[in-house]
Amino acid sequence: MNQQQLEILSLALRLAGDTPKTEANVSVANDHFIGHYCIVRSARAGVFAGTVASRNGQDVCMTNARRIWYWDGAASLSQLSISGTSKPENCKFPAPVPSVMLFEVVEILPTTAKAEQNIKGVATWAK
Repeated sequence: MNQQQLEILSLALRLAGDTPKTEANVSVANDHFIGHYCIVRSARAGVFAGTVASRNGQDVCMTNARRIWYWDGAASLSQLSISGTSKPENCKFPAPVPSVMLFEVVEILPTTAKAEQNIKGVATWAK
């Protein structure tokens, strides 16, 4: 296994509660995004809203994450992270997934409590 694979395995075990904190994990705990509901944009996978579980450079693991497939009622993701959407009926947010690992993350926007509740309140989009 290479170093990245070991780190991913270690993260999965930590999320499952199977390993104690180590010195390597302590610096992750100092990341101000960890444990907060955020909107995360990756270069290839798109945009997700959920709780940031861990971050290593441009790699972000999220829990209870919804893909922001299409939004209306906010001019930008920045506005969505602050105000939420004024047109939730037009948004296309699928059901949340338990966890997702995003690579090549280019933007992390912490949300306000108002925006978090608004995003979580958008009806699940499914086909």
